[in-house]
Amino acid sequence: MKRFDVVTLFPEMLNALTEYGITRRARDSGFFELVAWNPRDFSGNAYRSVDDRPYGGGPGMVMMADPLAKAVRAARSRQKSCGVARSRTVYLSPQGKPLDQAFVDELARDEGLVMLAGRYEGVDERLIELEIDEEVSIGDYVLSGGELAAMVIIDSIVRRIPGVLNDACSATQESFVDGILDYPQYTRPEVYADRAVPQVLLSGNHAEIQRWRLKQALGRTWRRRPDLLEKLKLDAEQAELLEEYRADYGETEKTGVK
Repeated sequence: MKRFDVVTLFPEMLNALTEYGITRRARDSGFFELVAWNPRDFSGNAYRSVDDRPYGGGPGMVMMADPLAKAVRAARSRQKSCGVARSRTVYLSPQGKPLDQAFVDELARDEGLVMLAGRYEGVDERLIELEIDEEVSIGDYVLSGGELAAMVIIDSIVRRIPGVLNDACSATQESFVDGILDYPQYTRPEVYADRAVPQVLLSGNHAEIQRWRLKQALGRTWRRRPDLLEKLKLDAEQAELLEEYRADYGETEKTGVK
């Protein structure tokens, strides 16, 4: 079982994971557990304060180290009592390591994950130095808090757990799993708004269908995310399919992708 603990000022936000869709079914089936910790419960004053003005001046408030550290330690202690030898503790931050599929797979190998969802102008740097193993970013933009980022990470990990998805092949045939985008998908009716389903998908020839899908996936990646192709070493078949796709669109110049 995967164990997730999230330190957050807004535990109710995590209900989006536990009450809906694939993640709700996965939680109910015992594939993972999710526990929220409110740092206000670890504050040492009657006002349950967890933030204060930044030293040196500046706008906004900064979350204090002590209540956050106590919440993080409580989360790790809980996981240890459940048999987790060592939990990875991450802070959701736009300054962190970018999240991609390879990083998701790495995080998925950890039995226990403790996530700190910051708010306001950030958290005291000493808390990061003392308690955080790694900072993680889900993109080059700023959110109001780390809760959405935590939910993104949990969702992306949970769907990789064997048995969570109804079709065991689903998780291995999605965008980014092989470093490229997914191929186009179609369902009934065969013709919609004068647009027909590609004939190859109706042929029953599974080898040709697989070839067409790989060709479309490579072509879509070339058009939309050429940066992904630059990271790949295409084999002879993939390179041939990509050139066929380019030729279909009148783009016959070599891609230069190695």
